[in-house]
Amino acid sequence: MSTGAIVVISTIVVLLVWSVAIYNQLVALKNRFKNSFAQIEVQLKRRYDLIPNLVETAKGYLAHERETLEAVIAARNEAATALQAASQSGVDAAAIKQLSGAEGVLGSALGKLNVVMEAYPDLKASQNMQQLSEELTSTENRVAFARQGFNDAVMNYNTYRQSFPNVLIANFFGHQQDAELLEFEDSPAIQAAPSISFQ
Repeated sequence: MSTGAIVVISTIVVLLVWSVAIYNQLVALKNRFKNSFAQIEVQLKRRYDLIPNLVETAKGYLAHERETLEAVIAARNEAATALQAASQSGVDAAAIKQLSGAEGVLGSALGKLNVVMEAYPDLKASQNMQQLSEELTSTENRVAFARQGFNDAVMNYNTYRQSFPNVLIANFFGHQQDAELLEFEDSPAIQAAPSISFQ
């Protein structure tokens, strides 16, 4: 065998091994962000299960606030449907955007419910309401932690996929799209920081 043939065969083998390594890393990173989404799914389902109990407990105290309570339940149902769609789609970018929007609506509805509940001291003092509020707060923290893990995994996948020459292999093997970050809109009450003056 001539030296030229050995060089050509060696080059082909190196390119093949290199392509396989890139492909395997893309698969590993994609599976990592899908697993991270499964962690968010568990926490969001727990949250969605707590919300009807919260609304039911509040009903007795908030008889005049039926519209607010119905808005919370409607937003919860919409978010649960969006979560199911995202899960069934294999964490598709469009489904993640839809979930982000639904979670923004739910966050806004829960924010309005919290504002309304402030006007009812008996409701805030209720043992059931305190327990549900604590569970919901704990779940919100878990959701935030899981969402951060998911977004980190998505960033790792997107960065690796977009890097040159990985992008050439990624496009060839069906990894054409970036994964979508899961971003929840904060409620206006959270966004507006109080201004303090020491004059």
